[in-house]
Order: sequence, then C-alpha cells, then structure tokens
Amino acid sequence: MNARTVIRRGLRLLTLALAIVVALAALIAAALRLQFTGASAAWAKSTGNDALWLGHMWVDGRRTERDVEQLAVRLRTTGIKDVYVHSGPFEWDGTLNPAKYPSAGNFVKWMHERLPAVRVSAWLGQSVENGLDLDDPKARENVLAGVAAIMKQGYDGIHYNFEPIGDDDTDFLELLDRTRQHTKLLSTSTPQIEPYPGMRLTARAVLAHDKYWSESYFKQVVDRVDQVAVMTYDSFTPLQSLYGGYVARQAELALDLVPDGKSLLIGAPAYHDHGVAWGDGAESVAMAADGAKLALTEHGRRERFGLALYVDFAATEEDWQEYMTRWR
Repeated sequence: MNARTVIRRGLRLLTLALAIVVALAALIAAALRLQFTGASAAWAKSTGNDALWLGHMWVDGRRTERDVEQLAVRLRTTGIKDVYVHSGPFEWDGTLNPAKYPSAGNFVKWMHERLPAVRVSAWLGQSVENGLDLDDPKARENVLAGVAAIMKQGYDGIHYNFEPIGDDDTDFLELLDRTRQHTKLLSTSTPQIEPYPGMRLTARAVLAHDKYWSESYFKQVVDRVDQVAVMTYDSFTPLQSLYGGYVARQAELALDLVPDGKSLLIGAPAYHDHGVAWGDGAESVAMAADGAKLALTEHGRRERFGLALYVDFAATEEDWQEYMTRWR
C-alpha cells in the first residue's frame, strides 16, 4: 500500500468521524430544542424557596449595616429563602483562616434582624484540581475544623462548593456525612447531571475532569444534604432556545432524583462573563426561569423547588427584572 492510499484512507476516516460528531451534536441540539417547547402552567413559578449567592465583601468588612439594610429592602419583594455568603475559601491544606471572615458575625446578626425568615449559610469551597486534596484525610479534618469554627458566627448552615468533584468521589461523600455533626442545614452546589447517555465520558475525555455527574452519584449526594443547587450555567449552548431546553432537561432529571422533602435549586446565571461571547447572549436568568417552569409543569407541583441566582455582585437590574417577571 503506497503513501497516497494511506493518506486517502486516513482522510476518509477523519471525514467520517467528523460527520458522526456533527450528527450527534445536531441530534442533541434537536433534543434540547424540543425540551423548550410547549407552555408552562400558571402555577409554575416561585414558591418562596429561592436562593442567592453573595460575594465575599459581605463578611470581610467592605459591606456595612446600611448595605445590609439595602439588601434586605430588595430581598423582601422576592422569593429568596436562602443566601449563601462566600466566607472562604479554604487553604490548600483545608484550613480556614478566620481572618477571611472578620465581619461574618455582624452580617449574620444584621440579616437575622431584618430578614428573620431568610437563612444564612456560609459558602465554603476551593478548587480541588491541583489545589485542595479532599482525598487526604488530614485535609478533610482541617475542613471540618474550619466548619466547626465558622458556625460559631451564627450561620444557619453550610453551603459547599468544591470544583471539580469527580463522579463517584467517595471522599466527598464522607465529608458530607461528617459535616452533619456541625450543622443542621447542609447544602451543596453540584455539577450538571449527565444530560444524555455517553456525554459524561465524552466530556471527561475532552476536559480531563467530570463536567457531569451520573444520576446514581447525584442521588448519593442528595441523600446526604438538605439542598442541592445544580449549576446549570456554562452549558456550552450557543442559542437561547438551546439553553432554555438545557435547563429544562437538567431540572427534569433533578426533579426525579431529589425527594420532595429536600430542596432543589436550579442555578440561574446572573453574571455576564462566561468566557465566550455567545455564552453571554444565550444564558440568562430569563431562559433559566423559562426552562425551570417547563420542567416543573411536566413534573407537577412541588413546594421545595426554586431558582438560585449567581451572583449578587455581578447581577444587573435587568437580571433582577427577569427574575421578578419570569419567575415570581
């Protein structure tokens, strides 16, 4: 076989592989677009079980009691029941330096005085890719010591955000189990659930870490917490209709996996720096709300279901307006 024949065969195989990839991408896009069809029910909206991620400035001294009062004025008109205020991150060895949250006690007190029905959780996490090693028992001990210490500031709960946690990570499950001794309210953000078979392994091969969790691992995490917030943004969907369908698909899967007695939150992107130009145009609070409403309509009424807005310091007035008009 001469070199020209080898080259021709190689090009044919490459063309075939590209055609298969394009066909699969088109099939997935069609499925997501189909998810974003139909009308949502009038009752499919906020039940007063929404959440908001808050930046670090609320606990490091940059925000004052007057700022909390202004925040309270806004939140009183919403369905937000939980706020997750960034109070870390952990160091690489899992320790949590109290110098990172010098005003936490004041913030929690001011929030409880003005919004007694809103629960305040410490949002804690760290990169676990070339950073914090949760496989290290000593690191997990340090994390738990930090949790025990910060709960003395008056927080209602702990909200974890470690990224990226791989599918079937048993050390993370152990950490969740042991965190229970320090808090009655435990929540965590989660990666997206594998939308369709084969996508988890494909994404892992490309990204070198899990972008998606399997349904079985997601359920194991759900069993150990009171709330899960699925981070449905950074979906790589270039069109609004596809993003809306993507959120509907994620919410559909999660609604079947999270029992009624636990809270399910769908992350809504109230930020505008996705890293790619089309991401900012496709992903929005409005599309997240519409996708969540479609999934809820299909599933049926559910009390402990809401949107979680990410994040206060990046949210625009347009983001808040979309939340109030499309979800409230």
